[in-house]
Formats: sequence, structure tokens, C-alpha cells
Amino acid sequence: MDFRPCIDIHNGKVKQLVGGTLKDEGDVASENFVASHDADYYANMYKEDGLDGGHIIILNSKDSEYYKDSLNQAYKALNAYPNGMQIGGGINADNAQSFIDAGASHVIVTSYVFQDGKINYDNLNKLVEAVGKDRIVLDLSCRRKGDKFYIVTDRWQKFTEEIVSVELFEKLEKYCDEFLVHGVDVEGHGSGMDEDLVWILANYHGNKITYAGGISTLEEVSKFKRMSAGALDVTIGSALDIFGGNLPYKSLVKM
Repeated sequence: MDFRPCIDIHNGKVKQLVGGTLKDEGDVASENFVASHDADYYANMYKEDGLDGGHIIILNSKDSEYYKDSLNQAYKALNAYPNGMQIGGGINADNAQSFIDAGASHVIVTSYVFQDGKINYDNLNKLVEAVGKDRIVLDLSCRRKGDKFYIVTDRWQKFTEEIVSVELFEKLEKYCDEFLVHGVDVEGHGSGMDEDLVWILANYHGNKITYAGGISTLEEVSKFKRMSAGALDVTIGSALDIFGGNLPYKSLVKM
């Protein structure tokens, strides 16, 4: 199990948001933390601590008045840590290579691949042709509906028809290098991991998966490692003291 760090960018600032509260209209969201530092500050920190494979997420739509500011922050982070971090947010086959050229190790994609509620295999194949499967992370972040978890797109605002399952991972693994899964219902709440979701992820044995959502103590990190038999990686954001939380970042890195 590895700890994968994160840099979430909204309205031109590094932030930690409460999962499921982001709205494109008005560019509003419930905020756990707004950083006084730019994104390159955190990228340099992760580089110095030898943490790679973390993700940078642009949380504004391309139509937002803040998108350019958020994009500039993302470029600062990529410049600070070339080939050390992945990037997501508005990625498609036309712009994916530009982010790789700017220093991203991988591009993270959701909405371009999941359109009209279903997997768009044409777009998925275009993306593979553009940068190669070894540069692609598919974001299968999800929300609970009934007793199942459904992939959500457009900054977690729209439900698709696709259900998170071992079969879904097996169907998509030939198109990507890794998966990223946010448990959106617990993201940013510090209320503990979504154990039902973690069990699903732990039963898949293929491409690397990074889980995010709800973990806020070192004890929970240990529990997560036991539940997944160390096979899943983890990312933690708002719970960390570097983002205003109580979990010591340095202790987690050491652990």
C-alpha cells in the first residue's frame, strides 16, 4: 500500500471540498480548507518526501471564469514535480498529450469516457490512441444509490448507469494503467472510509487502484490496509494537517 498525495484546485486556489457539494453554476462548493500557498508549494513538498503517483484535479469546468486560473495552478504543480503527479479535470483525446508534455505522468479521465450515462468506447479508444494506455488513469468515483455504487461524472454531479463492480474494472483494465476511486458520499467528511466500497475494490485483482474518501486517522489507515490486504493505495486530503485537518502529514509519510 502506498500513500498517494493530492492537490485539488478550485477557483484558482488549492482547496479541500466536501464531496458532492460542488456546483458548476456559480462555481460554489462547501469548503473544508482554502490554502494560502500555491499548488507548486505542495508539489515540491511531495517531491521532497518521495511521494509519487499523486493527483492534481482541476475542479472547475472549462466554461468557468475561473478555469484559466485553476489551469495555471495545475501547471505550476506539474512544473515543480515533472512526471511525479497525475492530472485530471476536463481531459480528452485532444488535450491529453499537452498535459503529458507539461509534466504529468498520467491523465485522469471520467466525463470524457462516461457520456450519456454509459461508457463511450469510441472516446476511450481515441484516448488510448492519443497517449497510450500506460498514461491513462480512469476515475471511477462513485455515489451510493440503493445498495449499489454508481459512477458519477461532471465533478461528481451526474449519475451514470454504470455500477462499480469487479466486472466493470475487468472490462476497463485493458484501456488504462490505473484506477482512481473517490467514495463521494464520505469524501471530505472525515467520518471513516466507505467499507462497502472498499470491499468491492479489494476483491478486484488487476490494475492498481487508489481509494479516496473519509479516512482521517492513522488507525483508519491501518484498518484500510488490513481490509485490502495492502493491495489498494490510499489518498487523503482534508484530514491532513497540511490542509487544516488533524492527521499529521509527516506521520502518515513515515508510516
